[in-house]
Amino acid sequence: MKIGIMGIGLMGEAFARRFMAEGHNIGLYNRSPEKLHGLIEQGALAHDSSAALLEQTDIIILMASDAAAIFNLVSNQACQEHLAGKTIVQMATISPQQSRDIADFVQSYGADYLEAPVLGSIPEALDGSLIIMAGGEAAVFDKARPVLQVLGSAPKLIGEVGAGAALKLAMNQLIAALTAGFSLSLGFALKNHVDVDTFMDTVRSSALYAKTYDKKLGKYLERSFAGANFSTKHLLKDVRLFIEDAQQAGMDTSAIEGIERVVSQAMAADLADLDYSSIYQIINPPTDA
Repeated sequence: MKIGIMGIGLMGEAFARRFMAEGHNIGLYNRSPEKLHGLIEQGALAHDSSAALLEQTDIIILMASDAAAIFNLVSNQACQEHLAGKTIVQMATISPQQSRDIADFVQSYGADYLEAPVLGSIPEALDGSLIIMAGGEAAVFDKARPVLQVLGSAPKLIGEVGAGAALKLAMNQLIAALTAGFSLSLGFALKNHVDVDTFMDTVRSSALYAKTYDKKLGKYLERSFAGANFSTKHLLKDVRLFIEDAQQAGMDTSAIEGIERVVSQAMAADLADLDYSSIYQIINPPTDA
């Protein structure tokens, strides 16, 4: 199948590089075409509109920043004329209902739809080790599986459309909770003169340990949060999506609402484009602040 990608941010670019490294010809569309220059130099084919990409490809991966941007990529009149027979694979983080709405739209024009959000970031995309959580019909999943396996060797069909999106939001809520909880515990221990090695040895030997603690520890200790693969602003978007959907399901979201306020404060402190672990700066402010 001819593969296209719409939305070339950090992850979209990593997807494209992975496909090209595995010998696939890739078509690309991005609203800011200047971001495509490096990929074009490596052999990717750029299209001047989303409709042109739809016309020339069979399976199209959507990787825009939010549901509104994703819908805009496929909803214009020119795109509608080319949706029939295409397979649309939505891989960004959006809510279950947003995913169902996009599915209803593209399916009404004769396209197949699969949601397939991922766990992992740029390094995992580049080496093909993403965790892929699909939602949709089994037949569509089977059709898309060879393409998905380039990005993650064992994609899983979670359930119908909405199920994959829900699992992804559940995982990102957990990212927020683990980051906030670890930041608070680490900061509290340090302020009370607990040696960081003693603190980490205790955490590692307990049932409380998560690999993300060691992955981000250097950023906390050095207060250096540049080079974001997953930024603070994207964490805030996902936390808010989770809160909205969880409340609609009748759940008490008080705990994650507290974290949402912390992430909002991080945004106000100009940490939007830094790594999401920068919320440590709010939870445990520098002593010279």
